[in-house]
Amino acid sequence: MFKKTVLLLALAGASLTTLAAELRVMTHSSFSLPKERIAEFEKQSGAKLAIIKGGDAGEMLNKLILTRANPVADVVYGIDNTLIGKANAAGVLEPTSSKVGRSVAAANLPGAVAIDYGYVTLNIDKAWFAKQKLALPATLDDLAKPAYKDLLVVENPATSSPGLAFLLATIAGKGEEGAFQWWGKLRDNGLKVAKGWSEAYYTDFTRNGGARPIVVSYATSPAAEVFYSKEKLAESPTANLALKGGVFMQVEGVARVKGGQQPALAQQFVDFLRSEAVQKDLQTSMWMYPAVAGVALAPVFKHAEQPASFSNPDLKAMQHKTAAWVSRWTRLVIKNAP
Repeated sequence: MFKKTVLLLALAGASLTTLAAELRVMTHSSFSLPKERIAEFEKQSGAKLAIIKGGDAGEMLNKLILTRANPVADVVYGIDNTLIGKANAAGVLEPTSSKVGRSVAAANLPGAVAIDYGYVTLNIDKAWFAKQKLALPATLDDLAKPAYKDLLVVENPATSSPGLAFLLATIAGKGEEGAFQWWGKLRDNGLKVAKGWSEAYYTDFTRNGGARPIVVSYATSPAAEVFYSKEKLAESPTANLALKGGVFMQVEGVARVKGGQQPALAQQFVDFLRSEAVQKDLQTSMWMYPAVAGVALAPVFKHAEQPASFSNPDLKAMQHKTAAWVSRWTRLVIKNAP
């Protein structure tokens, strides 16, 4: 009887230990999934999710690097193709893969697992251009012409991920020297620089009461305009302007953190993010396209036309040259120095 009681207590203790397991998930500040989806993972795994918001993706990675001797997370979501080289070089990630689903062709993140992708591109206010009877710019070079003076707002690449993505696209599309010559012309044509996407889109963009009818945003932004509108809209009031050399494809992924305390649970979370349910939810919670091939798009994504092409520097160039490119951009555009 005594032995049986001890055994039952031991089993109960083991069960409580399993239920009390905690998986620490580091994410960027834009991570968002429905509460019921989080609860579903906790029920399936028997673990409690501790979501740690690490700021923007760059800040998040820096926190992982600074704490690599004593990791503060077991798994990280939000490392993208502008940062994966730096993350791998710093040795903060365990090489991670998943057998769940097949990734779309361009969703490649060495050492991590692609979860979603999107495009940074120009958005325009359709009503403003119709009222002004002004033709849309057909090339990036058009934006430096007098007809488009004071019309564009971009985000600072030193403080904004879409701002950085747009800068990288122009370098890939025009070549380094050609891109910076273009940025100089743009500066002289009344370019406005906002700190981040929220300031550019919700303060400076004419759609939201600002004075700039062209903004660097996302290919899914027109769909989000329809989705969040208080009135039912047949079409979006904004549109993508996918100019050659002005579109960047961003791929976001997840990976186990090297030295994490819960490697098995971390892998379970990786696979969970690739599940069809999550791949559908992230479309209208994080406004990204699903990285798993064959997942149906949300109906509202008919307003989020994917660009036919994009301009990305290769991963090694982004790893080794991005800091210098941002410094050069800052000197040229912000400090007005050659």
